[in-house]
Amino acid sequence: MPRMIYDYTKSELESVSVDPNRFKRKLKKAVNSLLPYEIDLLQNWLSYFTINKPHLKDCLSEFESNKKGVC
Repeated sequence: MPRMIYDYTKSELESVSVDPNRFKRKLKKAVNSLLPYEIDLLQNWLSYFTINKPHLKDCLSEFESNKKGVC
């Protein structure tokens, strides 16, 4: 059974996507609270979600550096 935290995280990230700083903070929290396979799912979702949002591209590099620190 999938954890609801993953879906909640996606909705939170969508709601703060207009502000890169808030998006980055929520993303850091997500990396700390999700399971490793959920982080992989989130990474795939983020690459799709940020295609038309160039202001969030820097957050993806932050996500990669945080992800390596978690595993």
